[in-house]
Amino acid sequence: MKKQGKLAGLQRRKAISGYLFILPFIIGFAFFMVKPMFNSLYMSFCNVDIGAGYINNIWAGAKNYITAFTVDVDFTRLVTEEITRMFYNSLAIMVFSFFTALILNQNFKGRAMIRAIFFLPVILSSGVLIGIEDNNSLMGSMKDMIEESGASNSITDAVKNILVTSGIGVKAYETVFELVDGIYDVALASGIQIIIFLSGLQTISPSMYEAADIEGCTAWEKLWKITFPMVSSIFLVNWIYTVVDFCMRTDNQVMTKITTTMVSQLQYGLASAFSWSYFGIVIIIIAISSLFISKGVYYYE
Repeated sequence: MKKQGKLAGLQRRKAISGYLFILPFIIGFAFFMVKPMFNSLYMSFCNVDIGAGYINNIWAGAKNYITAFTVDVDFTRLVTEEITRMFYNSLAIMVFSFFTALILNQNFKGRAMIRAIFFLPVILSSGVLIGIEDNNSLMGSMKDMIEESGASNSITDAVKNILVTSGIGVKAYETVFELVDGIYDVALASGIQIIIFLSGLQTISPSMYEAADIEGCTAWEKLWKITFPMVSSIFLVNWIYTVVDFCMRTDNQVMTKITTTMVSQLQYGLASAFSWSYFGIVIIIIAISSLFISKGVYYYE
């Protein structure tokens, strides 16, 4: 009984520590996010009249939502395109980050440096990375030469001209550059997921692999019978994070549409309807996909 009481006390202290750890986020979310979210939801059912020093919300019912899905010709198309791109992109990130984490979990020289390289894009803001690319002396020299020649205004167009002139063709050029851009995009967005997978892989007891070696299991069998089940819950966490992260990216055309409607056109009610419609669609997708993934999660004590 005493042992069980000590165990229960330890679990209680761990639970309290966990709640204290997330308490600052909960407080910040409650003070700075809850009210704006409800205001945005209310505005999505209104025509918003903005003037000098005042905001007047005129109730319009579901008009903005009807406009979003029936009148606006771009919103539904952009949502469909971005959701499709999200699935392909998220699956690629999950596969890439998992197998990269498997490699980085091995013992080899320079492992810490390689881990830092993969996580570096997460630390640096995109603005810093763009600045580094723009200020690169080699890239700058190439750009100046291209502009002086008058043949093109970008390095990409210059490379295209070289490839087409050499007989490779426009289609091959587009395929190659789309592939390279896709790989770069996936690698750039995988830093957090790699770290999360690494944390899960490092919790697996080496004794399980030692027992598998004694039983004569192959590396493939250990991957499917030990590694995958033990980190299956991490797949669910990473999937949710990847989907949410994709939907918040600056190159997301739906987010660009919402921003343009709000900032340039000053249609706050319609922009709010766009936002909540997109939010609802993403939540439904996360819920359904999480339900399927959770069926394959192995829970252990």
